[in-house]
Amino acid sequence: MTKEEERPVKRRADGAQAGASSEVQKTEDYKTDKAYALKWHGQDVRWMLSLFGTAIGAGVLFLPIDAGGAGIIGIVLMLLVAYPLAYFAHRAMCRFVLSARNPGDDITDVVEQHFGFGFGMVFTIIYFVEVLVILLMYSVSITNTAESFIVNQLHMSAPPRWLLSLVLVAVLILIMTCGTRAVTRVMSWLTWPVIAVLVIFALYLIPRWNPSMLTSIPRNAAGGFDFSTLLLDLWLLVPVIVLTFDHSAIVSSFSVNVRKRYGKYSDDKIGKILKLGEPMMVTVVLFFVLSSDLALTPGDLVKAKAQNVSILSYLANMLNTPAISWIASITAFVCIFKAFLGHYLGVEEGLGGIIRKVTHVKGVVVERKKLNVLVNVLMFVACWLVAWANPSAIGMIETMAGPLIAFVLLLLPMYGVHKVPALKKYSHKISNVFIVVVGVVAVSAIFYNIVELF
Repeated sequence: MTKEEERPVKRRADGAQAGASSEVQKTEDYKTDKAYALKWHGQDVRWMLSLFGTAIGAGVLFLPIDAGGAGIIGIVLMLLVAYPLAYFAHRAMCRFVLSARNPGDDITDVVEQHFGFGFGMVFTIIYFVEVLVILLMYSVSITNTAESFIVNQLHMSAPPRWLLSLVLVAVLILIMTCGTRAVTRVMSWLTWPVIAVLVIFALYLIPRWNPSMLTSIPRNAAGGFDFSTLLLDLWLLVPVIVLTFDHSAIVSSFSVNVRKRYGKYSDDKIGKILKLGEPMMVTVVLFFVLSSDLALTPGDLVKAKAQNVSILSYLANMLNTPAISWIASITAFVCIFKAFLGHYLGVEEGLGGIIRKVTHVKGVVVERKKLNVLVNVLMFVACWLVAWANPSAIGMIETMAGPLIAFVLLLLPMYGVHKVPALKKYSHKISNVFIVVVGVVAVSAIFYNIVELF
């Protein structure tokens, strides 16, 4: 190669080095200048939308069925707890992750640092199982949504369930191999269209509103008010509310990224992102849920639950307008697709943490690439088999996913606030009492499932 030919190569190399130096300099600026750190930057918007996208999934699509099933009192309960639950719980969990010794430590590392190896391993297993149950539920939901779309909108015979679930899960896992940055970009791109469609769909349903839901209460065989059934419905509704407004699976990755980027201003930056993102999420979700419930009757909700489909899939099959039914089905698919991607980050973190801890005890170090391949293979097999089996999605939410989320999102950070010196400054707040009460009620739903087995 001649000297003339070498010059462009050198210039490109110098340019790449300058670009890298520029990025490092930006990060240092974020960490040393509070005003600069708290300005809105492109990555902050992407994270806000990724948090939103993780929460907007099967929870919002099944909450109308469960909230409406508890009648008007269930809807009122949802309205009262939605925002304080979403904001205070995720803020507390972010602060718990930020209390780590090292900027790159995730939530599984933080628990081990504060409470020891044994508790750390137990938590890591619970954390993994919690996110795994949600991921399995999404695998079931996305398969049912695709199957319903093929049959009801395309008017075709659905392929064998084992094949349909195999293809869908394989595509989702393949996308996850592209890395966290690519996943958050995809989720942020998809979030705005989903928000728009949910709002437009809620507006479209307004002319169909009817008063039946406003007078709906649980009744006994004689037609009178059934108080015990109401209490049971409200009890099992709380875990569904927790799941609907939950994006804890991505909180650890989010907090670690913000801490690396903004240093001592991480808590302020996280607070700013949550204060803008959580009201937007809660408003969109509540408007959609209310509109969906008011457009249906209690009998419709019973049918939707029996069919094991989301509210959008049920509405798509019920409405007579082809264009609207297509949009509803596609939106349901995209919502679940986005939420699957967000929660998969938590599964990688949880299962990867378990494998790392076990191998570390034995003195073995597993390479990151090999660990990722192993996690992807195990998750593919698990998600495919459960999607093929088709268990009840709402049942998984009420008795497993919601309660486990409540433990990780609500109770663990509150325990940390009272036990970890770095978090003591956040104790003695009224919001902590609210989070603990909701957490205990949600976690206790697991015992209902145990009792039902006997």
